[in-house]
Amino acid sequence: QIGQYIREEGPKAHTAKAGTPTMGGVLIVIAIVIPTILWADLSNRFVWLAVFGTMAFGGVGFADDYLKVIHQRNLGLTGRGKLILQVLIAAVIGVLLVVMQGKGDYSTRLMVPFFKNLRPDLVVNALLGHVYLWPLAFLPFVAFVALVLVGSTNAVNLTDGLDGLAIGCTVIAAAALTVLTYVSGHAVFAGYLELQRMPQVAELSIFCGAMVGASIGFLWYNAHPAEVFMGDVGSLALGGAIGTVAVIIKQELLLPFIGGVFVIEALSVILQVGSYKL
Repeated sequence: QIGQYIREEGPKAHTAKAGTPTMGGVLIVIAIVIPTILWADLSNRFVWLAVFGTMAFGGVGFADDYLKVIHQRNLGLTGRGKLILQVLIAAVIGVLLVVMQGKGDYSTRLMVPFFKNLRPDLVVNALLGHVYLWPLAFLPFVAFVALVLVGSTNAVNLTDGLDGLAIGCTVIAAAALTVLTYVSGHAVFAGYLELQRMPQVAELSIFCGAMVGASIGFLWYNAHPAEVFMGDVGSLALGGAIGTVAVIIKQELLLPFIGGVFVIEALSVILQVGSYKL
């Protein structure tokens, strides 16, 4: 049985959740990917990049959940192992975006909210002409992408502690991204809102809309008392999807406002762990 295992040192109230079906995130990923494949323009590179980010981070979560179930304990992959895999996936996405930038489909400039003229380039142009050091020119951008993606995946993962909390917040974040992807691809709206217009990202509104629908459907069964848990396969996949879309549409700095609860939960866990170790 694919049931949730609860740590013995955890709160006694959580012991009642032991045995609750987990890995429900597999259904969430399926509910996102299949509609995207059916209705999105599959010639759009950004669509495939979003799907890749979702499935790759979800794959890390799946491996973690699978090990927990097989070994019948609440510990799957090590924290370091998960972090390394997440950084590698994020680096691949960063490199792919650099390739798209070379083809004129993407910009490595950072969009700063509320400051329309402040758009620093995360690529060190001074190194581009160097024979041997030119790959280092893209290192700041790839590192920034990795920071955003690893941060978003783990923030959603840390929020997934109360029934319906993570998936409920995901509905809000995905809905916001649905609007942002659409307006970023619309000439009039993007110009009026001072957003960087990227015509191809409008297709991501289908992906984000599928994420909204999948999240609402799962929320019905995850609301208190939860009948199923999404597991790491769900939380990491959703965090990866949110982060990847935010990076693609150049709204990385807006992400803390879109997913404010995720940020607060992550900071709360960091402070609690830090105080415990002290």
